[in-house]
Amino acid sequence: MSRVGKQPINIPEGVNIKIENQNIIIKGIKGELVQKIHSNVKIEQKDKELLISVQKPKDKKQRALWGLFQRLISNMIEGVTKEFEKKLEINGLGYKAEVSGDKLILNVGFSHQVNFNIPKNINIKIEKNIITISGIDKQLVGETAAKIRKIKKPEPYKGKGIKYLDEVIKRKAGKAAKATGK
Repeated sequence: MSRVGKQPINIPEGVNIKIENQNIIIKGIKGELVQKIHSNVKIEQKDKELLISVQKPKDKKQRALWGLFQRLISNMIEGVTKEFEKKLEINGLGYKAEVSGDKLILNVGFSHQVNFNIPKNINIKIEKNIITISGIDKQLVGETAAKIRKIKKPEPYKGKGIKYLDEVIKRKAGKAAKATGK
């Protein structure tokens, strides 16, 4: 039995769930999300709970799907009630970012500006050197944050670059520190 999959998902007030064919459609205050359901996964709605099961609970692959879809659907419900958020920090002298229409313009030490197209359903706010990425789709928020970070990863000597707000960069000693250490 899947430990995660067998837990029922509570449906909060203001969330509408519709199961059509092989899709689950979840509507809430913040928006609407659609997820295609695997053919081996069954979803039942009882009162204010969703119960997820699989055809063969003893099969290892189906147990994995069981837990996966339980978590995907609970994240969808959480996303349409309150948005997901990731924060990135820009470190470096003269490094800055700005939002212009549907583009994020980054000046991060290259000879040119880097234009990043903001995906639909993603909101980006910038306060000083903090980029806040928010949206109702957890996967899209995380993927967008990873793509922005990939533009200029933080380097280990001075820490310049784009990093997650809670990320810790291991620092290395430079050449000067090694030369005096002898």
